[in-house]
Amino acid sequence: MRIGFIGLGNMGGPMALNLIKAGHTLIVNDVRREAAAPHLQAGAKWADSPQAVARESELILTSLPGPKEVEAVALGANGIIQGAVAGTIYADLSTGSPTVMRKLHAAFKDKGVHVLDAPVSGGVWGAQRGTLQVMVGGEEAIYNEVKDVLKAVGDKVGYMGAIGSGTIAKLVHNMISIAARSLVAEGFTLGVKAGVKPEALLEAIRGASFGQGLMLSQMIPNVIFKGEFDTVRFALKLARKDIGLATELAREYDVPMPMAAVAEQIMMEAIARGWGDKDSTAPWMLQEEAAGVKVRATK
Repeated sequence: MRIGFIGLGNMGGPMALNLIKAGHTLIVNDVRREAAAPHLQAGAKWADSPQAVARESELILTSLPGPKEVEAVALGANGIIQGAVAGTIYADLSTGSPTVMRKLHAAFKDKGVHVLDAPVSGGVWGAQRGTLQVMVGGEEAIYNEVKDVLKAVGDKVGYMGAIGSGTIAKLVHNMISIAARSLVAEGFTLGVKAGVKPEALLEAIRGASFGQGLMLSQMIPNVIFKGEFDTVRFALKLARKDIGLATELAREYDVPMPMAAVAEQIMMEAIARGWGDKDSTAPWMLQEEAAGVKVRATK
C-alpha cells in the first residue's frame, strides 16, 4: 500500500520502519528532515509538507505530540486536507483529543476522505518490535480496510467504536496506568519503611490473588459487567478492615498515602449505605451513581 507517514519521532520513526519492512511504499515527512534518514535509506520517499504527503498516499498516518499538532498538520496551511483526495484514509496514531478527532472527521468528510483515530500503546520498545496495541475509532468498514496494515505496527489491533472511541479508550488506558503507579508507590514505600525488603515485597505482590490481573480478567467481566455485587467473594467490610490497617500502619511510620486514604473513605461511604456484607467491589456503585452511568456488558 502507498502510505504517507508524518511524524518520525520516538514512536513514529520505528512504526514507519516496520511498515517499510512489511512491504509498503512510504512517503514521509517530519519537522526535522534528519529524522527521516533511516527511512530514506530503507527506500522511503521524502515530501516537503503534509499536503505533499497526502497527495501521493492511499493511507495517511500521523504520529505527533498532541491535539494541537495533529490539528495543525491536518487542517493548517499545506496540511493534509489540502492534498488528500476522495477515497483516501487518514488515521491518527497519536494520543490526543476525541473532540479534535470528531472535528477532523467532519472536515474531511466533505472531501470524501475517511478519518480514523488509532492511538497506540506499548511505548518505544513496542514501536520498535511491532507489538503495540492499536485502538481504532471510526467507521468499522474503513477500519476493516486498514486493519491488516496496522498489524505491521501492532500485534493487538482492535475496533473500539465510532470516531473518537479509540482516543477515549487510550486516555482511559493511560489514566488507569498512570494513577496506579502512584498507588503502587504508596504501597512500596510503606512496606519498605515498615521493614520489608523491596525484592520480597515485589514477590508478594506479584503472587497476590487480588492483584490487577484478577481485577481485569475476573472481577470486571464477571462482577462489574453483570452487576453481581451481592455475590460475595471478599466482603466489603473485610476489605475496609484491611485498608484501614494499612493506613494505620502508614500513620505509625509517617508514610503519606493520599490515594489509599481516599479509597478508605470511599469504602466507609459504601458501608454507611449498608453494603458491608456485599462484595468488596460494591463501592463501584458509588462511582456509577456519581457519574450517572452503569458499566454493564452490552451483549
